[in-house]
Amino acid sequence: MRSLSVVLLAALGLPGVALAQAAQVSHVHAMQHVPPYVRAAVADPARGQDANNDARRKITDVMVFSEVKPGQKVLELIPGSGYFTRVFSAIVGTKGHVYALWPNEYAKEDADDVTGSDKLAADPHYANVSVLKQPAAQLSVPEPVDLVFTSQNYHDYPDAFMGKVDPVAFDKQVYAALKPGGLFVVIDHVAPAGSGMADTDTLHRIDPAIVKKQVESVGFVFAGESSVLHNPDDPHTNKVFDSSIRGHTDQFVYRFRKPN
Repeated sequence: MRSLSVVLLAALGLPGVALAQAAQVSHVHAMQHVPPYVRAAVADPARGQDANNDARRKITDVMVFSEVKPGQKVLELIPGSGYFTRVFSAIVGTKGHVYALWPNEYAKEDADDVTGSDKLAADPHYANVSVLKQPAAQLSVPEPVDLVFTSQNYHDYPDAFMGKVDPVAFDKQVYAALKPGGLFVVIDHVAPAGSGMADTDTLHRIDPAIVKKQVESVGFVFAGESSVLHNPDDPHTNKVFDSSIRGHTDQFVYRFRKPN
């Protein structure tokens, strides 16, 4: 969306060059709102090949939206390759901590990434990362956290391989894990409107509306959404691993807050 200043300039009939310059200034101004600790974390050379995916995965936008800050405690659910873990670690710093949680049921399906998490936590550069392994239906943390974050995995919990975890019971456990005022950020693949959880195991997608309904039902307050991972060309009917859409699915990004 264009800034209000650009819209006003257009209304005044200013030439295209002036509009372009105004848009550029607006873009620079917006970029100044990216906290320096987010910039530094994304630029960390230790991330290596992760940077190749930053434009596609909108890492800076996602971190800003998640409101993660130095010194905070983060619980990351099913961390995969550690793409987000490495950035969270750099942002929260030595006074913060990142708990990378692998449900036992999921770990059986993804042994390589679990090993990767263990290696990451053993690296002195990521001394503030701990790996948690526990039953999917028994989420817990060693201490209350400021942020619970899950990307592309909320839809997995109710599936058979995870023991058909009740999403509302799961959301209650997330709620209990958070400090008052803490945030729960959910990113997942969009399923057709009105489909509920019908596609979680087949297409690996979930209807955003059912996620919002479930999370709010346990006491969370909806605190915003981001369209940075929206893809209008995704038909929502293909499996997310289909070559036609893999890596470019339409994804919703929701933020929920636990009241103070």
